[in-house]
Amino acid sequence: MLKYSLKRLGKSIVTLFIVITIVFLFMRLMPEEGYFGQGYEKLDLVQRESILTNLGLRDPWYHQLGNFYKGLAKGDLGTSITYRPKVAVTEIINSKIFYSLYFGLGALAIALVSGISSGILMARSKNKFWDKLGNGYIVFINAVPAAVYYLFLQLYVTDIFKLPILFDKGNPLSFILPVLSMSLGPTAGYAMWMRRYMVDELNKDYIKLARAKGLSNKVIMKKHVLRNAFVPMAQYLPASILYTLVGSIYIESLYSIPGTGGLLVDTIQRQDNPIVQALVLIYASVGIISLFLGDMLMAGFDPRINLDKQGGTR
Repeated sequence: MLKYSLKRLGKSIVTLFIVITIVFLFMRLMPEEGYFGQGYEKLDLVQRESILTNLGLRDPWYHQLGNFYKGLAKGDLGTSITYRPKVAVTEIINSKIFYSLYFGLGALAIALVSGISSGILMARSKNKFWDKLGNGYIVFINAVPAAVYYLFLQLYVTDIFKLPILFDKGNPLSFILPVLSMSLGPTAGYAMWMRRYMVDELNKDYIKLARAKGLSNKVIMKKHVLRNAFVPMAQYLPASILYTLVGSIYIESLYSIPGTGGLLVDTIQRQDNPIVQALVLIYASVGIISLFLGDMLMAGFDPRINLDKQGGTR
């Protein structure tokens, strides 16, 4: 396990380096006008060149990249260029990430409880009413573009239940729709995978043998089916949990939530390279860490899994 962990850690660092480098270089290919905001046309060529030089954008790309990684090693992510000029990127992100975590935790709690419970109920009532209802919900969530049912909730549910259409820090009722919207997708995912793995376990020979020995359905479900069904599902839990916690780009923009998701959209439009790079670093780190934790969690739940061997064995 230790050998595998160190190997995966090394690959993760290399992957993160490649992702950040690609984003860094792509951001430098964007038009220079974006660095000046609305005042671009008021500046002459000399003034523009002076500003770009002071920003370090006239240095060779490898010097810029080297300076970025030197600052990153010191915990310095730079300062904002256009979003909040000369303000530290860490200060801007710190003021935003609380909202993403707050809504993410609420959505996560709803999704885990409702999704896993629904999956268990669907598996135990296979081909019956609850199973068909749950499958209908899963098909709807996966078949219909998320933007459609997000907008439906925002436009119609607000009228029916008299809820605020946009986020208002001083109104707790405005928290309901964003959290609900953010939980819809993960709920369907948890329900689908939990049902699938439980049905797979219920059809295995050892379950038939347990029933033949006279074990009750309650004991079989609790000690055998649920535990074994949770092993493969554990691999996907860290990814979904971490992505939910860091926030939803679309939902935060839709409800005007001042979180990191909306910040990413805004700073890309404003071409604020330091903030975009910092946010990409956070999102890429979340993705890489979640994959690593998924493997570790799966091996922890099932001691038969040996990750030190090529491809892992069970």
